[in-house]
Amino acid sequence: MKRLDWNALDAAARREALARPAQARAAELQRDVARLIEQVRADGDTTLRALTRRYDGCQLGALEVQAAEFAAAAAAVAPELRAAIAEARARIEAFHRATAPTPTALETAPGVRCERVLRPIGRVGLYAPAGSAPLPSTVLMLAVPAALAGCEDVVLCTPANAEGMCDATVLYTARLCGVSRVFKLGGAQAIAAMAYGAGCVPKCDKVFGPGNAWVTEAKRQVALDPDGAAIDMPAGPSEVLVIADAAADADFVAADLLAQAEHGPDSQVLLLSDAPGLIDAVAQALQAQVARLGREAITRQALQHARLIRVESIGQALEVSNLYAPEHLILNVGEPRRWLAAVQNAGSVFLGAWSPEAVGDYCSGTNHVLPTYGYARAWSGVSVASFVKQVTVQELSPQGLAAVGACTLALAVAERLDAHANAVRLRLERLERGA
Repeated sequence: MKRLDWNALDAAARREALARPAQARAAELQRDVARLIEQVRADGDTTLRALTRRYDGCQLGALEVQAAEFAAAAAAVAPELRAAIAEARARIEAFHRATAPTPTALETAPGVRCERVLRPIGRVGLYAPAGSAPLPSTVLMLAVPAALAGCEDVVLCTPANAEGMCDATVLYTARLCGVSRVFKLGGAQAIAAMAYGAGCVPKCDKVFGPGNAWVTEAKRQVALDPDGAAIDMPAGPSEVLVIADAAADADFVAADLLAQAEHGPDSQVLLLSDAPGLIDAVAQALQAQVARLGREAITRQALQHARLIRVESIGQALEVSNLYAPEHLILNVGEPRRWLAAVQNAGSVFLGAWSPEAVGDYCSGTNHVLPTYGYARAWSGVSVASFVKQVTVQELSPQGLAAVGACTLALAVAERLDAHANAVRLRLERLERGA
């Protein structure tokens, strides 16, 4: 962990303080992923099996999960966990249904009707990682809004274990959310298979879900290829920024930082506070709590990228936070809602001491698939809107064209687009002749 005083840093040091962990082997990673994508496109199932054997250590027969495996998975999930999944699903569905885009129609001039209609994306591919831990919660976060959007063709890729089996909870959650086609694939090869179609994996129009550096790079590359697929968002390692004042509970703050740090060794956690005593207490609490974690080694690696930064005020902390644009922002301060208007860049915000980021990961109702690595400056988290196309429609009567024709002609002439002008002028002349 680094202890820093924001107001003692020059511009270069401030940039360094807010820098994300460098992506190791970036150029090499790009080349390796590009090569892997080409292999998947060329050889389909053969390459997918070979890559699964190399990276996941398992020998696969059928790549697609079979009915018996879904049944076995359902039987293996404990009743109390089933209940928790159902409870989380209900809250996620309620929030996403309430915030979904809606069709709109408006008459912008007499006889000029403009509309927005919604169409679900034809086929979507979901990715649920299972590298260091399976993530059934990611299935909920992706499959629920996909269903609400009306996507009829949904496929899921998730890695298999050494025995060639997918995590039972992931499979149970997928089936509960209406996803019937699941493939035992992970990493960049899963992204390539869904983006281009490979063997038994159908080509998808858009690919969703978080993952490691290989997954992230594969998503980036397929999104740039016209023959590939759209993606939900660019993203990097997980991160949280906590703003805390002198009244904050140091144990709470430390727990929230560690909850994000345990995601992986390249996760980043930051604390901004105007209270030196609170920073000292949090540093002590971090060391005490990390020693009790099951993922202690991973979490300690992540803490190497941690920053404990002193600022002069909560207002300055918000300014720094907006520069960083965190995936998760926790405002553990008095009257946190008064500061919400100052938040410009964040994936998801948690207000007050009793709003741990962990509830957003699982069951508050919002979504945990969020922009990271600074992309929160311009991108939003996954929602129903991510799974639909918003198509605009316009319908003009003769009177409507007469009402807006002069405006159209003026702008077309100004842009020297004669054919545009002519398409309107011909109709206006016809109206003048009474045709």
